[in-house]
Amino acid sequence: MSLARVHNFSVSLDGFATGEGLSREAPFGHAGERLHQWMFATRWWHERSGDAGGTSGADDVFVRRFEPGIGAEIMGAGKYGYPGWHEDPEWKGWWGPNPPFHTPTFVLTRHTRPPLAMEGGTTFHFLDTSPADALKTAREAAGGKDVRIGGGATVIREFLAARLIDHLHVVVVPIVLGRGVRLWDGLEGLERDYAVDTVTTSSGVTHLTFERTAR
Repeated sequence: MSLARVHNFSVSLDGFATGEGLSREAPFGHAGERLHQWMFATRWWHERSGDAGGTSGADDVFVRRFEPGIGAEIMGAGKYGYPGWHEDPEWKGWWGPNPPFHTPTFVLTRHTRPPLAMEGGTTFHFLDTSPADALKTAREAAGGKDVRIGGGATVIREFLAARLIDHLHVVVVPIVLGRGVRLWDGLEGLERDYAVDTVTTSSGVTHLTFERTAR
């Protein structure tokens, strides 16, 4: 069976994956882009942006694991758009006409709408269903490849609570946000079902990887 994977999911030292005060103008609220600066510095990011340079150390190695072997994506309504996006029939996500997923992408939302085909192979499907049923649907669409759980924190937390995630990569960034949406709430004892490894890099971030030990 294909795996359910999370990659490059950044949280603050106090566990927040996004800030408070999300809006169309501030997708991460008061956190801004501070949780993702480590990624922007990598060679992988520079290549995607058409720029030269970038770091080539462990951060770059980790960030490149985002794409290989992925056949479908699941994300929450909060990753797809700003609060209230469902009231805008013209909203097509944050990423422009060619989103970076290039696979069937399933948005978990109470506000469903018809599928939306974009350039580059991404088609957004809007589902009002449970994590388990969403994963079953995504696996069917993935054609034997793995399914990436893209976030945000609430969606990943729900999948973790149900032990549906096989590989979890969390990047702990050395900042304190103090408010926002936390990843770890309600997940006491999670480590008992996963093998956990850590790598700290010269950028100051710590990469945590969780591999599920029982299926």
